[in-house]
Amino acid sequence: MSSDKGKTSSTPTASFVVVANRLAVDRIENADGTTGWRTSPGGLVTALEPVMRANDGAWIGWHGAPEKLEPFSTNGMQLIPVELSETEVAQYYEGLSNGTLWPLYHDAIENPQFHREWWDSYVSVNERFADRTAEVAEEGAVVWVQDYQLQLVPAMLRRRRPDLRIGFFLHIPFPPLELFQQLPWRNQILEGMLGADLVGFQLPGGAQNFVRLVRQRLHLQTHRDRVRTADGRTVLARAYPISIDASGFNEMAASPSVEQRAKQIRHDLGDPRTIFLGVDRLDYTKGLRQRIRAFGELVRDGRLDPDEAVLVQVAAPSRDRVDQYRQLRDDIDMLVGRINGETGRIGRPPITYLHASYPREEMAALYRAADIMVVTPLRDGMNLVAKEFIACRQDDNGALVLSEFAGAAKELRQAYLVNPYDINGLKERLVEAMNDSPRVHARRMRYLRKQVFENDIDRWASLFLEDLTGRGS
Repeated sequence: MSSDKGKTSSTPTASFVVVANRLAVDRIENADGTTGWRTSPGGLVTALEPVMRANDGAWIGWHGAPEKLEPFSTNGMQLIPVELSETEVAQYYEGLSNGTLWPLYHDAIENPQFHREWWDSYVSVNERFADRTAEVAEEGAVVWVQDYQLQLVPAMLRRRRPDLRIGFFLHIPFPPLELFQQLPWRNQILEGMLGADLVGFQLPGGAQNFVRLVRQRLHLQTHRDRVRTADGRTVLARAYPISIDASGFNEMAASPSVEQRAKQIRHDLGDPRTIFLGVDRLDYTKGLRQRIRAFGELVRDGRLDPDEAVLVQVAAPSRDRVDQYRQLRDDIDMLVGRINGETGRIGRPPITYLHASYPREEMAALYRAADIMVVTPLRDGMNLVAKEFIACRQDDNGALVLSEFAGAAKELRQAYLVNPYDINGLKERLVEAMNDSPRVHARRMRYLRKQVFENDIDRWASLFLEDLTGRGS
């Protein structure tokens, strides 16, 4: 961690540039009153931080505040802030990105809203990101644009800097034709993404949806994973399932301090036989209501003894200014309170609900303390929490209950897969995962650990960058 007095420069340049909605750090206040920066806990930063360090690159993104901020370096990363006004945060980020694209791309679990002023702001902000990137990228640089907030940047950047090698990766699901075609700006989004040389998706189905859409909507020639653009370029559309720094998580979890903290967590919970753990952002796509309701019913019906089995649910604050998220927060608060009030005892609630964010070491301790990880999103691009839990295991014990609708389910086939919409089915899976023998747990976990450690973040980034720079197949 370093202070705001770190190295600064007016216009740094780099041969490798990551462009994302947010910078890779969050501003914090130190005990002595000074301010500093801490690496952000989000999945995108967790995934790309080691790639950035290995390539000595620059990261362009919004710094989370309205004031102007000069480029700076911290923790070995070169950071290039982009300014957003309060109105732009409301319209581009909370509006078009998270009120329109997020629900639409997640199977319209909540109804997407379509407002023209939101779109105008989205275009304007994407232009600003493209301008900043064109300024920072050296001649012939590799630029990697991230996620749904910046889908127009690849084409905007190509118009400004045709010398660049541009990649785009979508971290959330890419929807089927029937959903995507609801977008009033569907063609503009497709054309924006086609500005990249390589468009990456979490799953093959997303890449196939994209290729099918550009053929039908834009009438472009396609062949398997290739699209021929109107200006004669060939764009690749492929799946690259994202992963984590598995070895790094494992080493952190193995440290004496984390091991001791894990023991303390179990003790503070009453040393139950089974700890179920959920770790999510507070988001309507994560299946929190279904998960908590299923656990509560198992306790109510006497199938789980709260002296023997507890649920720890971490729900990191998310988009608190958006009405849907405030309502979800209130709903979960009331649901947990009702279950604990009806079935808990003094000092021993069946559900420990933590509406807060925690540093990685604390999360590693929670992963080690838990017996059964419960990851049950209604829709998820990948879900790195499932992989973090596996990476933090120190032997072949524990179990993972995983939604069929998480992208990770395509890789983690030895998890206890479940349809989170089926509450009764979810209850049966939770009980099965708890009661299976250590031998069954070990067999499943050996496969899961092998999958996560062999397909880590380095492999993900290497495959993408090899294909982007022409070194891959």
